[in-house]
Amino acid sequence: MRIGELAGRTGYTVEAIRHYERAGLLPKPARTASNYRHYGQPQLERLQFIRRCRSLDMALDEIRALLAVRDAPDQRCGAVNAMLDQHITQVGRRIAELRALERQLKDIRGLCGQDRAARDCAILHCLAGISDQKA
Repeated sequence: MRIGELAGRTGYTVEAIRHYERAGLLPKPARTASNYRHYGQPQLERLQFIRRCRSLDMALDEIRALLAVRDAPDQRCGAVNAMLDQHITQVGRRIAELRALERQLKDIRGLCGQDRAARDCAILHCLAGISDQKA
C-alpha cells in the first residue's frame, strides 16, 4: 500500500508516518519502480503498536526501546518490565503534581467568590503577587 492508504488505515497523517521513519521507529519502506513508498502488513502493525504506546503517553525513546525488544523475539523481556515500572512511577509523580496543582488552583479560586471589578479581584491580585487585604 502507498503512504496515503497506510495513513488512512492507521489514523496517522502522512507527515506523522514520515516523522516516525525519520525518528527510526518505522524502517524506511521499499520503493516501487516509480519511486513511491510501498508499505505492507508489518509497517501497519508497527504503527498500530506505536499508536498504542503513544496512547499510554510513552516517549519516542521508550517506544524505540520497546520496538528493539519486539524486533528480537528471543530476547528476554526484563528490560520491558523495568521500563514500564519506571513509566508507571513517572505517571504517579505527574498525577501527584497535577493533584497539587488542582489544590493550588482551588485555593486561588476560593479567594474571590463575587463578581467584582477586575481591579478588586483577589484572584488577579494573587496571580500578580499582590497582597491586598480588602480584595
